Amino acid sequence: MYTLGINAAFHDSAACLVQDGMVIAAAEEERFTRVKHAKRPVPFSAYELPFHAIDYCLRAAGIELRHVNHIGYSFDPDQLPGRHRGEATITLPLEPSAHPAPAEWDSPWDPLFLSYIVNAPRQLAAGAPHHLRARFRMAAPAWHFVDHHLAHEASAFLPSPFASAAILTLDGRGERATTTYAQGEGTHIERLGQVDMPHSLGLLYEQVTDYLGFLHSSDEYKVMALASFGRPRHVEEFRALVQMGDHGGYTTQAPRLEERFGPRRARGAPVTQRHKDIACSLQAVLEETVFALADWLHATTRAVHLCMAGGVALNCVLNGKLRRRGPFREIWVQPAAGDAGTALGAALWVDATMRDDAHRRYAMHDTFLGPEYGEREIEAFLRRAQLPYRRLDDIAQQTAELLAQDRIIGWFQGRMEFGPRALGARSILASPLSAAMQARLNELKDREDFRPVAPVVLEEEARHWFVGCGSSPFMLFVYQVAPDKAPRIPAVLHVDGTARVQTIDRAQHPLYYDLLKAFHARTGVPVLVNTSFNTRGEPIVCTPRDALECFWTSPLDALVIGPFMLEKESRHDAAHLGGSADP
Repeated sequence: MYTLGINAAFHDSAACLVQDGMVIAAAEEERFTRVKHAKRPVPFSAYELPFHAIDYCLRAAGIELRHVNHIGYSFDPDQLPGRHRGEATITLPLEPSAHPAPAEWDSPWDPLFLSYIVNAPRQLAAGAPHHLRARFRMAAPAWHFVDHHLAHEASAFLPSPFASAAILTLDGRGERATTTYAQGEGTHIERLGQVDMPHSLGLLYEQVTDYLGFLHSSDEYKVMALASFGRPRHVEEFRALVQMGDHGGYTTQAPRLEERFGPRRARGAPVTQRHKDIACSLQAVLEETVFALADWLHATTRAVHLCMAGGVALNCVLNGKLRRRGPFREIWVQPAAGDAGTALGAALWVDATMRDDAHRRYAMHDTFLGPEYGEREIEAFLRRAQLPYRRLDDIAQQTAELLAQDRIIGWFQGRMEFGPRALGARSILASPLSAAMQARLNELKDREDFRPVAPVVLEEEARHWFVGCGSSPFMLFVYQVAPDKAPRIPAVLHVDGTARVQTIDRAQHPLYYDLLKAFHARTGVPVLVNTSFNTRGEPIVCTPRDALECFWTSPLDALVIGPFMLEKESRHDAAHLGGSADP
């Protein structure tokens, strides 16, 4: 049985294909269209289904859409005002001008948004781009609208390593819910409670992100990074905006940020200490609020394990502190915790429900679920592009040698990652030994200078370099850098002495692991800088063409793509144009 999961309602459109409980493929639409987050700014165009991501998933399985038995769409329009389960028609007026004046948290575009979603099955059958239509011949798969936060819950629990766990989702908004509490057992998920609009920690963080001059629905991680440079001078103001209630409930007030803190920062304007202090205070109140929610959930479920998803669960500073603090013994955060991951959750939930199977067959050990390109395909592209390259005899050893020389490498190997983090398939890699490397990378990627870069470390060495770090393969937790090791890896040391860590073992990505081992042998340091293979405003690279374009339009020193290396310095004579000695 094939089940296709789709996220398209808001941002980060994505698709995931599951066969009898096993995830076959998953990818985000932005990687194919090169439109960041797959959508233009709000109002979100829910009619834009992730056709390219769906096409990739079908190709990965060698099937067409007509072979799919079930489709799970991670939004349930029957929960929206004026739309009731079982109705054949939409009762809200479809023209924005006819929509009554909305509450401040609603949008006058909601009727069109609703109509797009209700008509998604028809759009999938008839709306595919012309060059993809051959694979989109459609039979009659059963269509399932899945509650948005149920899709988040399923994405957090069903691929987790835990047979039973408490589940916490924290998002901007779904149909109505913004925060949910649940308990998972086997393949069963029981909703214990929820917080509904307009009360939302995610939307509060978005509003402050916008006030600080960043993109409100995608730049929250910049505010998290900025917070480390600030002082919690405005904690009481933010506490006044978030009031805890009973049974895991809370309310949020309209922030009126300009009244509280003065004029907003214009985009691109200098970042001042005032902005840093606001970010710090927001982060502090988010953390203490989530700690209280986690305490209630733990007391209610008595669970020892916690699974998390939703956009707020990508806040790795919060995650690291919650992990250290407790009360849960272990925490697992789904690596595509934002809306892209609801495609995964919808597919796994519908699959388990339709098969009525209490036993899970899939656990998410890595995120390498996207497209890959073979050696012949890569070399054919390099030849067609008439670029000088050479074949490496030992990819790990020869790349490690360049990294030890303080050169910055584009690294393109194997299947692309699913989710927002580059984890060794589409990465930019560098040595952490020089403090100047952070500035070099931020300049290369045209990023704000306060942005940290993250380390990848051999899993077996992690505890020696990062306090309390065991397995952390998805770069979703912050750890304190060991004081005796901090001087050796200054490039990844954040201003507060922490780092957002990725661990790697050989089973997850053998070549990536071997590269770390080779660098360790040369330098005595089992750590590299790992950042995403893209530049400002661009999604992470997906194809060889994307990788070449990023390489030649940025100050990268070399590109290792499959077994081939390209360098910008003239280290090899013209005889190498077109390949190795054996054409």
